[in-house]
Parts: sequence; C-alpha cells; structure tokens
Amino acid sequence: MKIALVEPLAVKPETMQAFEEKVRKLGHSLTVYNDRDASVEGLKARSAGMDAIIIANTPYGAEIIDACPELKYIDVAFTGVDHIDIAHCKEKGIRVSNASGYSDICVTELAFGMMLSLSRYMVQCDQAVRDGKDKTGLVGTELAGKTLGVIGTGKIGSRVIAIARAFGMKVIAYSRTVKPELQAMGVEYLSLDEVMALSDIVTLHTPNNAETKGLISREMIEKMKPSAIFINTARGPIVDSQALADALNAGKIRAAGIDVFEMEPPIPKDHPLVTAKNVLLAPHVAFATKEAMERRAEIVFENLYAWLDGKMLNPIC
Repeated sequence: MKIALVEPLAVKPETMQAFEEKVRKLGHSLTVYNDRDASVEGLKARSAGMDAIIIANTPYGAEIIDACPELKYIDVAFTGVDHIDIAHCKEKGIRVSNASGYSDICVTELAFGMMLSLSRYMVQCDQAVRDGKDKTGLVGTELAGKTLGVIGTGKIGSRVIAIARAFGMKVIAYSRTVKPELQAMGVEYLSLDEVMALSDIVTLHTPNNAETKGLISREMIEKMKPSAIFINTARGPIVDSQALADALNAGKIRAAGIDVFEMEPPIPKDHPLVTAKNVLLAPHVAFATKEAMERRAEIVFENLYAWLDGKMLNPIC
C-alpha cells in the first residue's frame, strides 16, 4: 500500500522515524511531508496515487477525494472530522477513522484554566500589577458551590464532570446520550434550555455536525444568568458568535472563554469576539500539548496498522 502523511504531526523526529520504519517493515511505502499545504491543489498532489493518507485538521473535501481514485482510507489525526467530507467518503467507499481520546486530558485542563482565569480575573490582575494598581474591582468568585452546565457528556465532558466534582461544583448536563454512571455521581440531566438558564458556568463539549451547528443560538444565550460564564473548547460553528459578543457587550452575561471559531485562526480582526468585552480568546490550542501530540501519533499509527491488517479502530465510516 502507498501511504502519505500529508501534514506534520508535531512529534519528535525520532518518534516519527520509528513509525516510518514499522510501516516499511510491514511492506508498505510511507511518504512524509514535514510542512503544511492547505491548498486544494497541494493536497491533490500529495494524495495522488495513494491508497491511504494521514491528515490532521486541514480541510479535505469532495474535490480532493474525486481526484484520488485509488484512495481507500483516511486516517484523521484529530478528534473532530467535520473538516473531512464524510458523506462523500461514504459514497466512494473510503474508510475513515479518527484519533479519539488523544486530547481528552488537555482540552479538559484548558476548559478549567479558562474557568479559573475568568472567575478570578487573572488577566486583569496581571495588568493591574503591571500598571501599579491594587485589587480594586478584581474580587472574583470561587468554583466551589457553583453550578456547572456541561453540554455534551462524551469522553471530554465526562472528564470535565469528574474534575468539577472534585472542585465541589454541582453539575447539570445536556447530552444526546444519558450516562447512568454520571447520574450515579450526582449529575442531573436536563433540557438545554434549563442548563443554559440554571448554570453559573456553561462549558461546551459536543462535536460539530448537522444536529449541533448553531445549537447555542441567540435565544439560548439570552437564557443565561447575567453572572454566568460561557466556555467553548469544542467547535466554533456550534455557537452564534455575534449573539455571544452582543451578550457580552451588553453585560447580559459575565464573561466567555473561547478557543474555537467558525474558521481556524488566525481569525479576521473584525470578528465580533475580538472586540467583545470580558472575553478570553485562544487560537485553538486546547488540543495542543506535547503529551497529546505523542498520544495522537500513537493512536493514528495504531489505526493505520489495524487497517492494513483488515481491521478498523476508531471508525467514523
């Protein structure tokens, strides 16, 4: 089989070398690209003649897929697969897997980092010290005793819940699937309207798909408490960014921590959240830690070895 890693995986050279050697020992060829080319023509060229490709979060649409008739398998080095035309892959009989689980720890940690930073005004505290000021206006709130609303109780959402309980938070949740083990921990599943209205902090952990796109609408944001904090480390298109910015600017909610947008950063300077009040922005870094990159590479190549052996791990289609 001819395989191409069409964009780098951000791991140590010796780690990648070990993976390359194993693929070749199995009797297959592996072409590795150490730079990123997100253009359609560039991806067509890198995928041409390949039986399988490994890709991270670069968009991979129908036009590229149609230009690669030999393509049989796409190994996605990411949890979300909304940047891959899955419907077209199904039509073409192309198998797809993802790197489920690699970022559970780091995404959870960034979500709590944002909660703590916003609750305790950490960015403003830093600036106050640099400006020779005191704590005036910077008395924050504790997580303990607050109600955390978790939207999406998959692997990441479940991990968030476990840590929230350790902080002494009450947890309510909205999710497509109700998990009895979380209910046994004291988690109460409610409607989305109720979670938005009752939570002191809302944290989003759902995939971006046809069912969730625009889920956090203007109507839903308007249900939040004026003292509430909103965190999004999931996917940008799930949230109405303009409505969120309007709520922040009008003081209808306290603050927001946002790691994801409708597009991959850099985002336009006129994006509504760039100039919104009381918002902590990050350039889609929740998944990006050294440890997570190593886990991701291991999962991706285990997926590949399984597919080469006629099996599927972490199947999407």
